[in-house]
Amino acid sequence: MGLFDLFGRHFLHNFFLGNRRIGVASDGRQDVPGIGAHEVRFGHAAPDFVVPANAGLRARMAFQRGAQIPFKGAHIVSLDTQSHGVHHANQFLSVGVSRAGGGVQLFKRLFELSRFHKLARPFNLGAGRGGEDHKKGKAQNTHCVSRLSWSVVAGAIVLSLTPALQAQELPEPLTADSFLKTDERKAALGQLLFYDPILSGNRNISCGTCHNHDHAGADGVSLAIGEGGKGVGPKRIALDGPDRIAKRVPRNTPALWNLGAKEVRILFHDGRLSPSDIFGNGFNSPAEEWLPEGLDSLLAAQALFPLTAQFEMAGNPKENEIAGAVHDRIDAAWPIIAKRVRGVPDYGRKFVEAFDEIDHASDVTIVQIANALGAFIGSEWQSYDSPFDRYLAGNETALNAQQKSGLKVFYGEGGCASCHSGSLFTDQEFHALALPHFGPGRTRRFDPFARDVGRMGETDRLEDAYRFRTPGLRNVELTGPYGHNGAYRTLEGIIRHHLDPQNAFDQWQTSEATLPKVPWLQAVDFVSFNDRRERLRLRSKVDIEPRKLDDSDVENLVAFLKSLSGTRSRDGRLGKPKSVPSGLPVD
Repeated sequence: MGLFDLFGRHFLHNFFLGNRRIGVASDGRQDVPGIGAHEVRFGHAAPDFVVPANAGLRARMAFQRGAQIPFKGAHIVSLDTQSHGVHHANQFLSVGVSRAGGGVQLFKRLFELSRFHKLARPFNLGAGRGGEDHKKGKAQNTHCVSRLSWSVVAGAIVLSLTPALQAQELPEPLTADSFLKTDERKAALGQLLFYDPILSGNRNISCGTCHNHDHAGADGVSLAIGEGGKGVGPKRIALDGPDRIAKRVPRNTPALWNLGAKEVRILFHDGRLSPSDIFGNGFNSPAEEWLPEGLDSLLAAQALFPLTAQFEMAGNPKENEIAGAVHDRIDAAWPIIAKRVRGVPDYGRKFVEAFDEIDHASDVTIVQIANALGAFIGSEWQSYDSPFDRYLAGNETALNAQQKSGLKVFYGEGGCASCHSGSLFTDQEFHALALPHFGPGRTRRFDPFARDVGRMGETDRLEDAYRFRTPGLRNVELTGPYGHNGAYRTLEGIIRHHLDPQNAFDQWQTSEATLPKVPWLQAVDFVSFNDRRERLRLRSKVDIEPRKLDDSDVENLVAFLKSLSGTRSRDGRLGKPKSVPSGLPVD
C-alpha cells in the first residue's frame, strides 16, 4: 500500500474528513463542466468540494490556505454526476467519506491554531450534513465513489500544506485594453476643468483641490475641508468668518486610480451611482430622473455631484446662485455652471474643437462638461506599471523576498483576496468592518444625530447598515489615510483592524484620525464615536472573520501592498496645469 493510500484510507477517511464528498479534477480544471453558479444547491447529489489535482494546485483548491470554493458564495459545489460524467478518468472523481466521531473537533482546533483555516473548515461543514438528506445524496452517488482516488486527494492535501509548492490564483494583468477608450482632446479639456475653480459656487475650489496630483489624486487627510478652506492636503485650513464651514466633508476623499476600467460598475463609498435604466437616463443616481441624458460613462455622471454638494464645491445657499439653485432642485444648478464655462472664450473654442456635436460655444451644456471631466479622470489615473504588474508579466525578480511572502499571505491565510479580488483588487461589493465613527457622517433626513450607516443610506435595507464599498488597492501606499472615513493613518493600522475588527474598534484612539484643525468643530467631531448606543450598533456589524497573523506576516503584507504602487503612472499622464482658462488660481 502506497504512502498516500495509507494516509488517505486510515487517517483522512477514518478520522477527520467526516461527511465530505470530494470531487477531484484530474485534468486540472477549476470549474465544473456544464454547471453554473445559479444551479448550486438545486437538486444535484454532488461532491462538496472540487479539488484541481494538477501539479500546480491552482488556487481554487478547497483545502489550500486562503483559497476559495470554485463558485462564489457557495459552500457546496453541486454536480450532476450522471449527466456530466464526473466519474470519467479524465474529468472528475468523487470520493465519499464517512463521518468521524466527536474527536474531530480537537483536530479542527489544532489546525486552526496552526493557521490552516481552510483545512479546518471541513470539520464545521461536515457537522451540518448528516441525516436523511446526506443518506439520500450518498445513495445517488455510490456509482462514483472511488477509494482509488484517495491517493490523489491525500497528495493534494499534503502539497497544499507545503508552502514551497503552494500556488496562488493571481489576477489577470491590466492592460490599456482594460480601460474605456477616451478622446485625447476631451481629456485635455477635462484636465483644465478639473483644476478650474470656475465650477464651484464661490469660485474658490476645484475638483483638483481634494484630488490633487501632489497627493496621488487624493488629499492625505481623513475628512477634507471642502468649500470654505484654503490650501491643499494636510496643510489646508478652514477660513473663519461669517461664512465659515459648518461641517467637514463627511467621508474620506476616494482615490481615483483605475476608475476608468471597463469592469467598474459602481461608484461612491455607498454605491449610490451605478448603470441602470430605472430613470431612463442610463444611471441610478442621487439625481434620479433629473440626471441629464448623454453622459458617456460612470465617471462622467460621478463628476456632476461634487459640483452640487454644499460642503464640497457648491457652498452655502445664500452665498451664490449655484448653491441656491441646488436647494430648489439638483438639476437647477447645472445650467448655471455651463453658462459660466461657455462664457470664457478659450473654453468655448476648446469645446468646439473637442466635441463633434458642438458648433458654437452656446451649445455647451453640463453634459459636455461632465464628459470632458470623465475622460480626464478615466485616462489620467490609470496604473498598471507597478512591480506587481511586472511580476504578473513573468518577471520573477520584480518582487523581493518580503513582497513575495506578503503576496502569499494576501492570497492565502490573510484572506485579503476574498474581498480585494481581481485585477482591480476589489469585489465592488459592500462589507461592514466596524470602523469607528467620527466627523459629521453622511446622515439621512431622519437620522437622530451625526452618523454614517453606509450602504443602508442608499438601499434602506437594514442588513446593509455600516457596509461600505471595497476600495481598490492600486497605489494604496500613496493614498492614505485608510477606510471610508480615513480612520487609520498607516497601512499597518488598517491591516491590523481587519485582523480583529471588534477588538480594534475598542482600542481605537481619536489621535489616529488625520483632521485639519477646525476649532469650532472640535466639540462635535467625535460625537457619534462617543455615543454608547451607536458604538454598540456599529461594533455588532462585522462581515469578516478575525484572522491570526504574526508581526512578520503584517510586515510582509505591507511590503506587498507597496509593490502595487505605480512607477511613472503615479504622476498621471497630463499632470496638473499651470493655469486655467478662467484665470482663477490653480490649487
